[in-house]
Amino acid sequence: MIIQSQIRCIYNYVRPIVPTTTISGLSTELSTNSYINLMCKQQHYREALDAFNFHLKNSSIQLEPSTYVNLILACTNSRSLKYGKKIHDHILKSNYQPNLVLQNHILNMYGKCGSLKDARKVFDAMQLRNVVSWTIMISGYSQNGQENDAIIMYIQMLQSGYFPDQLTFGSIIKACCNVGDIELGRQLHAKKAFYEIESPDLVSWNAVIAAFADSDDVNEAISIFCQMMHTGLMPDDITFLSLLCACGSPVTLNQGTQIHSYIIKIGLDREAAVCNSLLTMYTKCSNLHDAFSVFKDISNNANLVSWNAILSSCLQHKQAGEAFRLFKRMLFSENKPDNITITTILGTCAELASLEVGNQVHCFSVKSGLVVDVSVSNRLIDMYAKCGSLKHARDVFDSTQNTDVVSWSSLIVGYAQFGLGHEALNLFRMMRNLGIQPNEITYLGVLSACSHIGLVEEGWHLYKTMEVELGIPPTRELVSCMVDLLARAGCLYEAENFIKKTGLDPDITMWKTLLASCKTHGNVDIAERAAENILKIDPCNSAALVLLSNIHASAGNWKEFARLRNLMKQMGVQKVPGQSWIEVKDKIHVFFSEDSSHPQRAKICTMLEDLWLQMLDDGYDPSQSLDISIW
Repeated sequence: MIIQSQIRCIYNYVRPIVPTTTISGLSTELSTNSYINLMCKQQHYREALDAFNFHLKNSSIQLEPSTYVNLILACTNSRSLKYGKKIHDHILKSNYQPNLVLQNHILNMYGKCGSLKDARKVFDAMQLRNVVSWTIMISGYSQNGQENDAIIMYIQMLQSGYFPDQLTFGSIIKACCNVGDIELGRQLHAKKAFYEIESPDLVSWNAVIAAFADSDDVNEAISIFCQMMHTGLMPDDITFLSLLCACGSPVTLNQGTQIHSYIIKIGLDREAAVCNSLLTMYTKCSNLHDAFSVFKDISNNANLVSWNAILSSCLQHKQAGEAFRLFKRMLFSENKPDNITITTILGTCAELASLEVGNQVHCFSVKSGLVVDVSVSNRLIDMYAKCGSLKHARDVFDSTQNTDVVSWSSLIVGYAQFGLGHEALNLFRMMRNLGIQPNEITYLGVLSACSHIGLVEEGWHLYKTMEVELGIPPTRELVSCMVDLLARAGCLYEAENFIKKTGLDPDITMWKTLLASCKTHGNVDIAERAAENILKIDPCNSAALVLLSNIHASAGNWKEFARLRNLMKQMGVQKVPGQSWIEVKDKIHVFFSEDSSHPQRAKICTMLEDLWLQMLDDGYDPSQSLDISIW
């Protein structure tokens, strides 16, 4: 029988067999395997699958691994998902443990037949994978219109330490093109071109690392860096500038710290450019302590970029006192402030509403000639406006030769914040007449102005113009501004419906704005709905519970008031005390609600009593505006 089987195989290589005459004669392992393999070789897939079916019914003999591969290939080429599942099920039920080659063929069969769910099950169950396994899955997703899944799979492949080949690149680039992700497609194309270089030098490695770092893909940038290290090439300062650039968020702080450790190890921690990048990295990662440590190490050799980086770090982390101290140190160093330094320190003055220091910085900018820079002028306008000195803000604005949208917007927002709504709107009309295109900040200012002076119709018109004519998409800040406009005017139902119809996911600010107006207008029903939505987002939000309880108290709903108070006690909710500050004679005084620790408390209370008596003498009755609250 064995000789007959071998003769049949030789004969069929010379002359194609007639499949239907031989299936019933399959009785041995050798003849079955030979017949199926031959049918697949001659692309008689249906006959091969029929032979497998016949084998299942009439024989318990184990098929060879190569036969299973050919059967799966037959299903793949004939797109026969039904038989593919049947064969796969047979393999699983048998004692045969499929090797990696067979598993990859099964993956490919499911992918080509469009059953990606089954393919993913096989892939997830594989104890051993190679680049072929990953590429098959990526290709399957890409070919079946699931491009986003293909991209996710590619990212997971890289994170797992597998390096793509030509087929991988072809599949993923196609997926990027289909979803319009041109940037990722360019990165992949660049990487493909890089891998085609036979012996890349340090410049080539740095270029591809920089490409991924610029796209904030820190994992890929570090992966390529590790590949470079395995080749024996030593990185230079350019390499680390790119890597540190990629570590620009708190989630990448761990990678950034490891890179910093390696920089110290190879002695590049005294390079000014590298240290400046470290400063920037730690600032973006919200690690001010390490940023100060880096600056301290290089303070004697710090350049202008170093000073600007640490000052910017202080501004971002609201360390005003430290920023002012460092600025004074900088003035006595060999590094003289530039426009970036001045705009940073003015930003600190604006955050703290420190008018005295702001005036001094203004004088310095005039003496140094930096005031002619439009970025400095814009910061001065913003600083004076936030400090409440609108006259000085307007003077700087009028003296600025090349005003831009930032100049106009800063002054408009300043007028709006201090209740000068008509002035803000007049300035906006002047801006539009000069042909200057407003931006989102401009509209935040004019909508706030309309809110303060109750111009609901004007606000609606501006909002619609912003969307329809200028194409500025609504943001959560703009929506909150419109809610404030409607709610202040007593249009609470309209404000509530506006929140629901914006097309954006409502945030706490929108609902808090509505809730605050419910307190003003005494609307309990809408207040409860607004508070409910706030608590869905933040179940322990103290402000919502306090406001709602006060609204119930004002309405005389003491039972509900008591329930909310008990709820707050059970939840351990505590109100964050209010804080305010004022600058007097170059000294900033900070006050907290119900705080009695200020050294001049007695003098302040005496003055408040005098003001109270003067208020009564002028005929003002404070009882008319008294509100019952628990805080």
